[in-house]
Amino acid sequence: MTRPVLLFFSFLFFSSVYGQVSYSIPEEMARGSLIGNIAQDLGLENKRLIAGKARIFTGDNAEYVELNRERGVLLVKQKIDRELLCGQTMPCALHFQIILENPMELYSVVVEITDANDNTPVFEKSDMKFKISESAVMGAKFLLERAIDPDVGTNGLHSYTLKPSDNFVLKTIKRGDGTKDVEMVLQKALDREKHEQLSLTLTALDGGEPQLSGTMQIIITVLDVNDNPPVCSKQEYKASVPENAAIGTVITTVEATDRDKENNGKVTYDIPKSAAGSFFQINAENGVLSLSRKVDYEKRKVYELDVHVSDQGGLSDACKVIVDVTDINDNPPVINVMSKSNALSEKTSLGTIVTMLNIQDPDSNDNGEVTCDLTENVPFIIKSTANKFFTVITESELDRERTSEYNITVTCSDGGVPSLSSSVTLNLKISDINDNAPVFDKSSYQAYIVENNTPGLSIFTMKATDADWNQNARVSYILEDSSVNGVPVSSYVSVSADSGVIHAVRSFDYEQIKDFQFLVKAQDGGSPPLSSNVTVKILIQDQNDNPPQVLYPVQTGGSVVAEMVPRSADVGYLVTKVVAVDVDSGQNAWLSYKLQKSTDRALFEVGLQNGEIRTIRQVTDKDAVKQRLTVIVEDNGQPSRSATVIVNVAVADSFPEVLSEFTDFTHDKEYNDNLTFYLVLALAVVSFLFITCLVVIISVKIYRWRQSRIMLHSSLPVIPYYPPRYSDTLGTGTLPHVYNYEVCRTTDSRKSDCKFGRAGSQNVLIMDPSSTGTMQRIQNERSILDEPDSPLEMK
Repeated sequence: MTRPVLLFFSFLFFSSVYGQVSYSIPEEMARGSLIGNIAQDLGLENKRLIAGKARIFTGDNAEYVELNRERGVLLVKQKIDRELLCGQTMPCALHFQIILENPMELYSVVVEITDANDNTPVFEKSDMKFKISESAVMGAKFLLERAIDPDVGTNGLHSYTLKPSDNFVLKTIKRGDGTKDVEMVLQKALDREKHEQLSLTLTALDGGEPQLSGTMQIIITVLDVNDNPPVCSKQEYKASVPENAAIGTVITTVEATDRDKENNGKVTYDIPKSAAGSFFQINAENGVLSLSRKVDYEKRKVYELDVHVSDQGGLSDACKVIVDVTDINDNPPVINVMSKSNALSEKTSLGTIVTMLNIQDPDSNDNGEVTCDLTENVPFIIKSTANKFFTVITESELDRERTSEYNITVTCSDGGVPSLSSSVTLNLKISDINDNAPVFDKSSYQAYIVENNTPGLSIFTMKATDADWNQNARVSYILEDSSVNGVPVSSYVSVSADSGVIHAVRSFDYEQIKDFQFLVKAQDGGSPPLSSNVTVKILIQDQNDNPPQVLYPVQTGGSVVAEMVPRSADVGYLVTKVVAVDVDSGQNAWLSYKLQKSTDRALFEVGLQNGEIRTIRQVTDKDAVKQRLTVIVEDNGQPSRSATVIVNVAVADSFPEVLSEFTDFTHDKEYNDNLTFYLVLALAVVSFLFITCLVVIISVKIYRWRQSRIMLHSSLPVIPYYPPRYSDTLGTGTLPHVYNYEVCRTTDSRKSDCKFGRAGSQNVLIMDPSSTGTMQRIQNERSILDEPDSPLEMK
């Protein structure tokens, strides 16, 4: 065995690295013999072969070569018989590819198998028999069977020798396809009387070292008087047959003529039973050539047949029939997946190789031209990188949220009519990256909670979703730091990180806070995490937890406030107005007024909505001076709440008239209708009233005297106390008008009289000087009123 010779080395660059290296080795090398150092010849290190999981891809060919990654060499895997592998084809070569991964690389390797002289020339027959007439002319030709030598080149068939050579010499005829036919030419006339039968030895020699040979016996029977040999009408016939032709299909007809008559002119046809001849048969009588076995274009494209024609006298001729096998598109493309990726990140860049394919179609011309397409609507394309090699690469960006998995169907079709195709489906999963922030199901949230709630109460649940997967889609809810009225929002509400449930941290009071808002952040579990915010507004709903509050008349424990009604008052006279408010809202603050108790129910009534106390009949002299009204104020809540106010009314035309009536009148005294009780206490009460009246009269006189002194020294008007103006936006429970009291007195009299200003005016009588309110403020201002009159006041 000789050392392998490196013939050439070249690289081609496509979307993946592609190169080619060639070696030449003789056939019949022992298993394990070295072919070449592939790592060195490709410029690679042995560790690259190991890390890249280098392997040999041979398609559908048998594996004759193996790769040793550790040594980086190619070795003979099994003994190679060139004749079995290639037959007569030259050159004979093994074509395979070496594939590496991470990154993907592809190298083509060609190993040429050179011939060794391991076959001797062989004749298919051990002998040939001829019947030759003694009248055969000089130069008559007799075609001999060729020897077969599977070797090629110099090791193939080289020459023939014929012994003895007294009557015949050999003539070699070289055909256009390189083969050699051998003929035996008569150079000396035969004499049946001398030699009725001749035995010759034909030897075939090859050109190898050492030279090998094969022999065949030629037995000649000398016949008498047949001097015209048969002659073929053509020396060469050409015909074609499709590879799918049925057995028995007629291919052509060989014709030959013999000018002799009778038996000497009868021609027979024969095909030597060589390897090519076994596929055909010829009718011995009429020369019709037909198909005897199925032919396959992919195995053999041309058959050359030698047709022998001979007559009964032993004379013969020969012609050649060349049969071309035409290709039929009977082989679909074969798809070999050389390497593929099972998963890609959605962040994969464009142009990334997904799969590398090898496509084989043994048909020819258009029948073997293959084009490949992918499933529609996938972000991938397929490109041809080299002859019969294709790669599937990414064409557009991947998005796992739109499509998490692709079933890529690769369909390869040839150019035949009709076209044949094959397909393979590749499954590719898209792995997730954190490229989507959580999204709330609403742009903002608004929730309601009733005041006086229990701390820890669940208010509502928010929901955010993340289009990513697994940990990247795990959403946590976080309450953003902020403040409500200077208080951290975390003291009002809390958010469940996992479920998004909003809980109340405290009990809310509608009267203190009616609504507030805050931000909640939804954050996923990716790295880095992505988040989004949403505004949440909480509205506190009112409960009827506050009773009405009476603003007027003011209830004091130590003073008696009476509303004065003149005896001349007509029906509908406005006595006063009960003013109340309710700090609740809505219907909880709708107030209604009812007269619960009255000294004389037939005299007064209370407006249900406005709280105005009016007379319902004409006041008479028989009506009691002191009238006590109990008014209840109720709201419209469920259940309703109420407040009670006592209104004292004096039926009189002047203040002195009612002084004695109100001296024993206390603010919270209840009337007692029990006559027995009054009779028992009558004496004590009369005595007490007498003494009290004297004290009151003296006190009033002193008080009026002092007031007159004040009025003489000041022109300032005396403005009694009246309730402030209250406004109720809901239109209930308020006093819409201001009622003024006007006091008129003479400058030369120390007595004062009350004058009513206009209809609807109110007079307030305060009987206790020690009470708070207007009189108390007047006393506090005594220092101002006692100062000397200003020049303006003197005027």
